[in-house]
Amino acid sequence: MSSENLLESSVDSTISAEIDDPLCDALAVADARAAMSGAFVAGGAWAVRLHAPDRLKVNCVVRGEPVLVREDTGEQVQLAPGDVIVSDGALPYILCSAPDVPPQPSGPLPTDPRTGFRRLGTGEDAMCVAGHVDLSRDRGGLLRDALPALVRVRGDAPEAATLRRLVEQLLDEMTGHRPGATAAMDHIAQLVFLHVLRISLADTANLPAGWLRGLADERVAPALRLMHGDPARAWRLEDLARAASLSRTAFAVRFRDTVGVPPLTYLLTWRMSLAARALRHEATPVAVLAREAGYGSESAFSTAFKRAMGSSPRDYRRSPQPLGAGGQ
Repeated sequence: MSSENLLESSVDSTISAEIDDPLCDALAVADARAAMSGAFVAGGAWAVRLHAPDRLKVNCVVRGEPVLVREDTGEQVQLAPGDVIVSDGALPYILCSAPDVPPQPSGPLPTDPRTGFRRLGTGEDAMCVAGHVDLSRDRGGLLRDALPALVRVRGDAPEAATLRRLVEQLLDEMTGHRPGATAAMDHIAQLVFLHVLRISLADTANLPAGWLRGLADERVAPALRLMHGDPARAWRLEDLARAASLSRTAFAVRFRDTVGVPPLTYLLTWRMSLAARALRHEATPVAVLAREAGYGSESAFSTAFKRAMGSSPRDYRRSPQPLGAGGQ
């Protein structure tokens, strides 16, 4: 079974699921779809509470120095122009001019009819471009579990230059009123998110144990590529350890420390994630999916799938698929 391309658009030509790239695989299987929510300008004393279950929130600071306050820990992050934040929308947080300003709920905000930008407070001291990554289809938490609750790419970091150019393109599309602007913005938003993930791979200190951290590990990554490349194969620990140039014991310990689960547990999760996406998007018979997932019988596959996903393959296929999550 092979995963599909990251984008269902013109970007498809540049990122192919045929390439041996577990990052593309995982993004496709999670159905991670980035989109822009718009932009807002703010001035004076202002604060807004942001909450978006089943989404990652993306905020790109264009102007000003807003403060991000995590409501789960109380941590305050002073942002600067050029900063890009990706945060877990399941944990509410506040963007504000100062932490002592009472926040208003996100909801509908006054909109400038000329630019379409939303407004907070008075003036235009700050400007942010906002977006989200829809995770409502990622029922296994494949992507969310691999990321920290808050990822910050500083605007003055060398690797942020590409992000700055992408945000400039977003603003150009927002204000240019050209045909296809909405589609163009969503494609650029996908590239923004992909670039943040690439930067995270280069600096794994803040990544939790998970497949994303595993991709950055020179010993674990070859084993991940083998499992992604041929998920139906009955991989043995010896095979994977050999690819990592480690003994069985050393590989098992390193894999679990890096990815968070034993190698064969990860393989099972990956197989079920592939099967779940096929059930959402294809009419492939369950018996065929069972073989593609490496199972000798449909009943064994169905039992494993129900244990992992909470419902049988047929019930999963019949269940209404989410269209996206609400929230700002």
